[in-house]
Amino acid sequence: MAIDSIRQMTVEEYFAFDEASDYKNEYIDGEVYPMTGGTLNHGAIIMKTGFALMRRLTGSDCQVFGGHVRNRVSRTRYLYPDISVVCGAPETDERSTILFNPVLVAEVTSPSSLDYDRGDKVGYYQSIASLRIYLVIDQQQPLVELYERHDDGGWRLQEFSGLDAVIPLETLGCELPLAEIYAGVKI
Repeated sequence: MAIDSIRQMTVEEYFAFDEASDYKNEYIDGEVYPMTGGTLNHGAIIMKTGFALMRRLTGSDCQVFGGHVRNRVSRTRYLYPDISVVCGAPETDERSTILFNPVLVAEVTSPSSLDYDRGDKVGYYQSIASLRIYLVIDQQQPLVELYERHDDGGWRLQEFSGLDAVIPLETLGCELPLAEIYAGVKI
């Protein structure tokens, strides 16, 4: 979840600052945004979602990465989604610190990030050429928004709510039940 930006930097200054920092920082058009910690529910939902995806993608050419993988949205925008999935070989910088080709990214919302995750971040992520799926996962209720790119390049939004709901992830050839995402989470 993002808090106020701290200062203007070049991309190169941001990389050095972020790598030396004790916490993750996102970068949007020269502004650096420190990422604050999350709640127990936030962390549990990330882990459960990542594990559910890993189980379903075992044996495929897809890999699931946690929130410490920086994704390049553009040359002036770098974000740390809670989950990233790559199918095929990951495309990275020479040090493997930046991911260029996710097919899925997911964000677990918090009260402070809800508007950002459902607002500006939608456009940021949709600008990644390889991205096919953006999931916005609510931590306060069993609710997931699925933004999915279709073959014509357009995006469709579907909402899945309730523990009986199942998200079809056609690009990955699997489904993701909300009951697994929210198992044991107090909501």
